[in-house]
Amino acid sequence: MNLKIKNFFKALGPGFIIAAVVLGPGSITVSSKIGATHGYSLLWVILIGAISMSVYTTMSVRYGVLHEKSLLKMISEKYGKWFSIAIGVCSFMAALSFQFGNNLGVGMGMKTLTGIDETIWPLIFTPLAIVLVFFTKNLYKALERLMMIMVVVLILAFIINLVFIRPDLEAAALGFIPKAVSGKDFNEIAALVGTTFVLHNAFFQSYLVQGKGWKLADMSRSIRDTKIGIFLLALISTLVVITAAATLKPKGISVNSAADMAIQLERLLGSFAKYIFGFGFIAAAFSSLLVNSVTGGGLLADSMGMGSSMNEKMPKVFTAVILLAGMVIAVFFRGNVIYALIMAQASSILGVPLIAIGLFLVLNNKSIMGKYKNSILQNIMALVGFILISVLVYFMYGKLIGYLTV
Repeated sequence: MNLKIKNFFKALGPGFIIAAVVLGPGSITVSSKIGATHGYSLLWVILIGAISMSVYTTMSVRYGVLHEKSLLKMISEKYGKWFSIAIGVCSFMAALSFQFGNNLGVGMGMKTLTGIDETIWPLIFTPLAIVLVFFTKNLYKALERLMMIMVVVLILAFIINLVFIRPDLEAAALGFIPKAVSGKDFNEIAALVGTTFVLHNAFFQSYLVQGKGWKLADMSRSIRDTKIGIFLLALISTLVVITAAATLKPKGISVNSAADMAIQLERLLGSFAKYIFGFGFIAAAFSSLLVNSVTGGGLLADSMGMGSSMNEKMPKVFTAVILLAGMVIAVFFRGNVIYALIMAQASSILGVPLIAIGLFLVLNNKSIMGKYKNSILQNIMALVGFILISVLVYFMYGKLIGYLTV
């Protein structure tokens, strides 16, 4: 039995990396904020986002196990270099948006533990991330192990905590039924979708699968790994919402800091909750900061024909650019950190419809995918996800334009 369990975890990898990069401080903040203000009523948003993420990520996996050529190289050859570069730029900008939030998250977590201003910490953690990117011999393997440990620990902490807080399970179950929402809640809903349905990371899954060395014979287990990773991502977001709904909402606590979010774990950890949550928040922020930058930098480099592997020079250079840009923005940011984290998550979806179109075209091209091209059902589900993200983008562009013209 122990050997079976060991082999099971050995077969995992890319799915955990995607789960961990998406599960950053923004995810925890948004989920906590929504649970504290809306209770269980928006759990259905996580469900729809997770299903959409699963559809697009498994599409990416199917391409990755069939081809050695990278996805953006294929798009460049079949649909034009301009299209490949446009997707690379969109992915870079989405990663940069996340990166701002990741740096804020590192600062928030460290301020909770030390009391030192949050703008100092990105200046320490960003150089550390750059060192890891440039000097780790097998970056993929290092990331895989780190992400797997972090995801498992976070899930166990929140599951054990549920035993102590005893949430209203009936109300939680009803929360998965879609309901009408008001316009004033749109930012938070868009952010909640943005924490689960992250298309540039779905797109990058094909690169992770190729980095793992999986081929056609590994398709079943690679799809299984991917679905497990997305399930764990959705599970953590769901657990945080339920925990916040059961602990913060009854007390009327509006989440304004990492210390506020730490109250969720007080029943389990008592006075240590603040410190344990702070360490967890930092781990989520740093792991997401590191892998998210690799995703954005790698896709931009590949779109320009400058390398697709995490071990090549130019993907590392573009990764460093994202890390430094996110650090500079966070250091000079002045304002409401919680609101900024939510808006960073929400704005990350602005460029992703183009990414969805590229993936959709490739997976429906018979000359590329053969008998493994999308089925009618897969296309219907992909279209639903595309409509979801497009509607959110439409409203987010409207809000952005309104903000700029004020």
